[in-house]
Amino acid sequence: MPVLAKTHPEPLTVVLSTRPSTGTPLSAGTEHRPELSEHDLLDSARRTAKSLPTAMREALGKFAAEPNESGTLLIRNVPIGQLGRTPATPTTSTDKCTTSEASLLAAAEVLGHAVGYLPELGGRIVQNIVPVATSATRQVSTSSRVQLLFHTEAAFHPHRPHYLLLLCLRGDPAAATTFSSIQAVAPTLSAETLSVLRAPRFRTAPDESYRSRHDTAPPLGPAMSVLAGSENEPTLAFDADLMIGNDAEAESALIALAAAIAANHSAVTLEAGDLLVIDNTVAVHGRSPFIPRFDGTDRWLQRSFVVSDLAPSAADRIGRVIATKFD
Repeated sequence: MPVLAKTHPEPLTVVLSTRPSTGTPLSAGTEHRPELSEHDLLDSARRTAKSLPTAMREALGKFAAEPNESGTLLIRNVPIGQLGRTPATPTTSTDKCTTSEASLLAAAEVLGHAVGYLPELGGRIVQNIVPVATSATRQVSTSSRVQLLFHTEAAFHPHRPHYLLLLCLRGDPAAATTFSSIQAVAPTLSAETLSVLRAPRFRTAPDESYRSRHDTAPPLGPAMSVLAGSENEPTLAFDADLMIGNDAEAESALIALAAAIAANHSAVTLEAGDLLVIDNTVAVHGRSPFIPRFDGTDRWLQRSFVVSDLAPSAADRIGRVIATKFD
């Protein structure tokens, strides 16, 4: 069973009756071939979405329409099919079947539109997230031996995803995915701090993977606010590693926010067949450290990004791949 910390509202949790170890596809035809084009892959996902288990489809639809206080949804026992060895890198080929990709993209298409970001593994719309030895201590998704700090996915990006989907193919008991939502955090902050966070007094650097050069200081993006939306339904864009305040008061507000998130967060240790959906507009996430073995049995997630509307990124997008440049 996933280990869930309870210092923060828990995710809405749905348990499907299908066991993930069976390898049974969601419906006939979902075993798409690796050589399928992006168009065919997504077309297959849309068909598969119509035959998702009722509990899963309804939970995804409700989550999109009525975000819960935690900003997260956990669906257990999602079919993942037969696995091979955990790949050594996100781009290493595998001999696994494609049931997990079908499950992940079908869920993504219920929520909106699955997209890739060109600097992230070449824009793949399904990404393998595995520990890599050379990035073990860096603030990237393939790290392992450091705490992955709380962040909004692509907080710096004008077309950041609305949802982040993480499907666990192989878990690690020490690797807890952490999360915290602004609905839970905002009531703990002073009115003065909230007011500062709503002003465009902050700047954020792009993630390491989005930069072509790593030998210089990362460029900071334009001024932005941390909080937006209404007082009753605030949204959040935050990165503990890459965001700064433009002045002392703004920096103090960031420190207060970071402390509130640390005091009001929860964590779930994902196991095979667990799909964690994070509303990236209200919840930040991170991960606890773990020690990989690099023996083919390490933690293995698959990740997909979802936008609610494709139109805003049209000028920067090639098909479903968003190619915005930052340096």
